[in-house]
Amino acid sequence: MDNLKEKTAKGIAWGAINNGATLMLNLLFGIVLARNLSELDYGIVALITIFTLIAGCIQAAGFSQALANLKPPTQRDYNAVAWFNMIAGFSLYAILFLCAPLIAWFFQQPALTDVSRLAFLAIPISAIGIVPNARLWIELRNREQAIASIAALLTSGCCGVCLAWNGYGYWSLAWQQVIYITVADIFKYYFTRWKPTLPIDFSPIYRMFNFSSKLLLTNILTVISQQVQTFIFGKMLHINVVGQFSQANKWNTMGHSFISNTMAQVAQPVLTNADNEEGRQQRVFRKMLRFTSLICFPLMFGLALVAHEFIVVTIGEKWEPCVILLQILCIGGAFIPLQTLYQNLIISRKRSDIYLRLVVLQILLQIILTLSLVKLGIVAMVTAFSALNMLFIVCWHFALQRILPLTALDVLKDTIPFTFIAAVVMLTTHYATLSITNLWLLLLARIMMAAMLYLIVMRLLNVAILKECLQFIRKKQ
Repeated sequence: MDNLKEKTAKGIAWGAINNGATLMLNLLFGIVLARNLSELDYGIVALITIFTLIAGCIQAAGFSQALANLKPPTQRDYNAVAWFNMIAGFSLYAILFLCAPLIAWFFQQPALTDVSRLAFLAIPISAIGIVPNARLWIELRNREQAIASIAALLTSGCCGVCLAWNGYGYWSLAWQQVIYITVADIFKYYFTRWKPTLPIDFSPIYRMFNFSSKLLLTNILTVISQQVQTFIFGKMLHINVVGQFSQANKWNTMGHSFISNTMAQVAQPVLTNADNEEGRQQRVFRKMLRFTSLICFPLMFGLALVAHEFIVVTIGEKWEPCVILLQILCIGGAFIPLQTLYQNLIISRKRSDIYLRLVVLQILLQIILTLSLVKLGIVAMVTAFSALNMLFIVCWHFALQRILPLTALDVLKDTIPFTFIAAVVMLTTHYATLSITNLWLLLLARIMMAAMLYLIVMRLLNVAILKECLQFIRKKQ
C-alpha cells in the first residue's frame, strides 16, 4: 500500500510538473500566435481537428488502456499493438489525403485541401509512438513523459511562432502540430529503448479486441462530443465565429486539461493495481476526487473571473468577443476532471461497455441541445453545452454504483466544499476589485487575491488533502 501511495504521489508530482510546464508554454506560445493570427486562421485549423482526432482514435484502437489492464503486458503484446497501429495510421493517412478535397467542399473553404494534408501527417507519425508512450504510462514513468512533452512543445512552439511572424497564417498552426508529435516520438523511443520486431503476430490483438473495441468506439464518440460544436458551427456559422469559439475553447481546455491530464497519467494504472483489496479502490478514488476538486474548481472558476482582462491584455481586443464564451465554458470545464476520474475507474474495472453507453448518451444530448438552440445564437449553445458537462457527472456516478459501492453522499462530501469555497472566493474577489480600472493591475490583483483567499480558507479549515500535499513537498525537499 505504501509503495503504491509513493508511486501515485510521484506520478502526480511529475504529472503536475509536466502539465504545469505545458500550461505555461502553451500560454506563452498561444499569446504570441493569437496576436499574429486571425479568426480565419484558427477557424480553418479548428475545422480539421475533428478528423485528426478521430483518425488518431482509430489507429490507437483503445490498445493503450487494454495493455494497462494486462498484468503485465509482454513484448509479444507490445509488438502486436505497435504493428497494428502503424499499419492503421498509414492507411488512414492515405484515405484522408484522398478525402481532403471533399472536406474543403463540405465546409466551403478551398484552403482546407492542402492544409489538411499537412495536418493529417500527425496521424502516421503518432502511430509510430503509441507503444513507447503506453510503456511509459503503464510503468508510471512520468518524469520521462514530462521531458518528452516539454521538449516537443518548446520545439514546435518556436517553429510555429517563427512561421506566424513570417506571415504563414494557418500553416504555422498545422506545422506546429506535426512537429510536436514528431519530437515527442523521438524522445519516447529514446527513453524506452524499445522497437518493434519481426515476425508480425496479431494474435494478442484478437485477445484484447473485445475490451479495446468498445474503448475505440467510445474514444471516437468522446472526440465527437468534444468537437461537435466546432463541426456544427463550421457548417452553420461564419468562419470567424468558429475562430472565436476555437480561441475560447483553447484556453478553457488548457485550464481543465492541466488537472485532467495530471490525474489521467496515474489514475487507470493505480486504480487497476488497487482492485485486489476490499475497499482499497474506493479509498484511492475518493482521495483522487478530493485532490482533483482542491485544484480544478479554483483554477477554472478563477479563469472565468479574469477572462476579460486576461484576453484583452494578452492577445488583444480583437478577441474580446470570445470572453463571454470562455467564461461559460470554464464553469462547465471545472467538472470535466471529475468525469475523467470516473471514466478511468470504470475502465480499470474492465467495464468499457458502460463507458461506451454513457459517452453515446452524452454526445446525443450535446447534438440535440446544440441543434435545438442554433437560432438563439452561439452563447445559448455554449451555455447548454457547459450545463450538460456539469449535470452529466450524475450519470457517471449512478453508472459506477452498479459495479462499485460508492454513495452519492461520499462524493458530495469530497467535492461540494471545494466547489462552494472556490465560488465564494471568486465572487468576493470580483466585487473587491471592481474599482480597479487598469487591466494589467486588475489581472494581477485578482489572481493574487483569489489565490491568497483560497489558501487561507483551506488552512483555516485544516483541509486534510492540502496537508498531505504540503507534507509530500516538504519530504521531497
